Amino acid sequence: MKKLIPFWVSLLLIMGCYRVPITNRTQLRLLPDVMITNLALTSYNEFISKHQLVPVSDQRSKQLESVGNKMAQAANSLFSGKYKNRLKGMKWEYRLVEKSEVNAWCMPGGKIVFYTGILPYTLDETGMAVVMGHEMAHAIARHGNERLSQQLAILMGGVTLDVALQNNPEQTREIFKSLYGISATIGALAYSRKHEYEADKIGLVIMAKAGYDPRKAVEFWERMSQKGGGNIPQFLSTHPSDENRIKEMKKFMPTALKYYENPK
Repeated sequence: MKKLIPFWVSLLLIMGCYRVPITNRTQLRLLPDVMITNLALTSYNEFISKHQLVPVSDQRSKQLESVGNKMAQAANSLFSGKYKNRLKGMKWEYRLVEKSEVNAWCMPGGKIVFYTGILPYTLDETGMAVVMGHEMAHAIARHGNERLSQQLAILMGGVTLDVALQNNPEQTREIFKSLYGISATIGALAYSRKHEYEADKIGLVIMAKAGYDPRKAVEFWERMSQKGGGNIPQFLSTHPSDENRIKEMKKFMPTALKYYENPK
């Protein structure tokens, strides 16, 4: 005889289901976004206080700010309709950190960090837009909510975020930071492969809407793939293989190009 799902579990599943923009995937999010954003801000401020920032007067920082503003404007335009709640609480900020690692990440709430080590691969504004779009997409798609829910379920028996913070604050913060490549003490995957493919697609649309040629994304990932060897960039450590990623991007490219060729 099949076990029946308790009524309260069924109710949570119904209430926690959302549609991800662009891909239209059904998504389950049970944690309050505002709590995750607050946790993100704490981790972000902690990270910023411990690392050397490239001055905002530096041309590289200015370029990052310029790209970020264009991308944010494009995202606001794309998701101003039925997906407007995806932008709720987003306060985009772009900081460049002096770090040799090839990495970049975006916190829930829109705090975006690029490491200087990734700049030799982005090369120009369009390359920055590729990375920026991918990272923005994770935040807009609320992938962190999904992943944190999964990790809490696995490591803490499915307790709520507020209970986890109260009973195991340090472990919960480490779980959170591990999702964004800030800490490797837990060893959890930053995102699932499914989330990475999804962020690629949403990112392509955002950059296309912002006026950047999405076809340049393939060139960027080809440059990244050439790094190869045993020294895999942290930015790639949890991502799909370059071959599969590029294959999926090319399949999705006709959709992205519609936003590039007809931006209005």
